Amino acid sequence: MTVQASDIEALIRESFPDAKITVLGDDGSHFSAEVIDESFRGKNRVQQQRAVYAALKGKMDGSDGEVHALALTTSAPE
Repeated sequence: MTVQASDIEALIRESFPDAKITVLGDDGSHFSAEVIDESFRGKNRVQQQRAVYAALKGKMDGSDGEVHALALTTSAPE
């Protein structure tokens, strides 16, 4: 099954309903995403990105994952 950018955004939005989320990518397996959410305030970049990867519910799990690559940028709002 091919994953769309809108699928990735919907998964992230479940965990971060108030976030500003931008997901780009149209080949079904390589994406870039920017997630800006207040819950990231006070967390380091690794903690922020782990939270987003957890929201993807296994879509990136090794060779069995549907998403091959995700360039991820996270931050708290300014």
